[in-house]
Amino acid sequence: MQFLTVAEVAATMRVSKMTVYRLVHNGELPAVRVGRSFRVPEEAVHEYLRGSYIDAG
Repeated sequence: MQFLTVAEVAATMRVSKMTVYRLVHNGELPAVRVGRSFRVPEEAVHEYLRGSYIDAG
C-alpha cells in the first residue's frame, strides 16, 4: 500500500492542502498520522474521487 502526503493528495485532487485537512478531519478521507503529519492511502484518494464523480453527476 502506498501512502501520499497531504501536499501530494492536494496536487492529485487539484485542491488546496486546507481542503485535504478538512476532508481528513471530517472523516471523509482516511489518514494515518505519522509524527506531526498525515499520510493518506493512495487507493483512498481514488475511491473518494470516484464517489465524488458520481455525486457530481
